[in-house]
Amino acid sequence: MSTKHPIKNRDVLNQDYVMVDGTITVSEAITKAILNNVTILVVNKRTEHDEYGLVLMSDIARKVLAKDKSPDRTNVYEIMIKPVFSVDADMDVRYTARLFERFGINKAPVIDGGKIQGFVTYNDIVLKGMIEQ
Repeated sequence: MSTKHPIKNRDVLNQDYVMVDGTITVSEAITKAILNNVTILVVNKRTEHDEYGLVLMSDIARKVLAKDKSPDRTNVYEIMIKPVFSVDADMDVRYTARLFERFGINKAPVIDGGKIQGFVTYNDIVLKGMIEQ
């Protein structure tokens, strides 16, 4: 990667997620994920002072399927991760990769002006960020 032109999270982010309300059921969330061909569900803020939540398919597998809970009777807010570790849109992807390593995560929402602009993953950093621009 070139040090002359730092590559920022906004340069490599992806839009592969769907916003959902925390009160929908896990069944409804799975349907939304399938219809939109995504594996990341962002739980919208309830108020301006709230934080975003996150539900991954692995969360559904661990917290619903493995525990034999009914997806029709379990709400998204019961299994979501909240607050979500996020990164700034203008952060250099090298620092994002270091944060991922330090905290053992592999994806994070990219925030700009308090709003989610997309997601950045290790794949995005490597496949989009390591080529000379």
